[in-house]
Amino acid sequence: MSEPSFLTAVRESYDTIAADYVEHVPPPAALDPLSRAMLAAFAELVRTAGLGPVADLGCGPGRVTAYLAGLGVTAFGVDVSPAMIGLARRAHPELRFTEGSMTALETGDATLGGILAWYSTHHTPARWLPTVLAEFHRTLAPGGHLLWGDYVGDERLQPTRSYGRPVSYESHLLPLDQMVGLLEQAGLTVVARLEQQPDGRVKRPHACLLARRP
Repeated sequence: MSEPSFLTAVRESYDTIAADYVEHVPPPAALDPLSRAMLAAFAELVRTAGLGPVADLGCGPGRVTAYLAGLGVTAFGVDVSPAMIGLARRAHPELRFTEGSMTALETGDATLGGILAWYSTHHTPARWLPTVLAEFHRTLAPGGHLLWGDYVGDERLQPTRSYGRPVSYESHLLPLDQMVGLLEQAGLTVVARLEQQPDGRVKRPHACLLARRP
């Protein structure tokens, strides 16, 4: 089965910008207090439940994976970009990072205590989101938690350059209520939501959703 074209575009684009991304994107410790609080709450829930490790899906250079590990969570990272995985492995050799896609996770059924999808699903076209969220549900253990964070809106963005380099990916922003509905259709129960407006550092509305597999 051939790979979806959007995954090819994401891989090639992030391979191109990987080094510049690391140079310009602030580390997790520099996030706003509310985002850091959501990550801390997620880490505490996963630690307390003790159902398995956390998969940081779309982990990029592994900074947030390492941040979770610093909060006492057993975590590993998955990303479609080999260049990003290479950066993550060099920066955090004590952690596990693998190449892979959210559309077909190489993870067993009900083996994860948590999934983090941190600003990593907006490149996924809406028609592919049910496939991605079904994989989240399949791999989460009953009682496991998902923390999703991303930009929200109702538009399709087609940048030609990012961090000064050419890219071919697109961003597909959805209204938050639509994302909640997709999670619920996938069998996940949303237990908390946080909406934030642009604040100077982040130029678009963004949100976090904490969900649980019953």
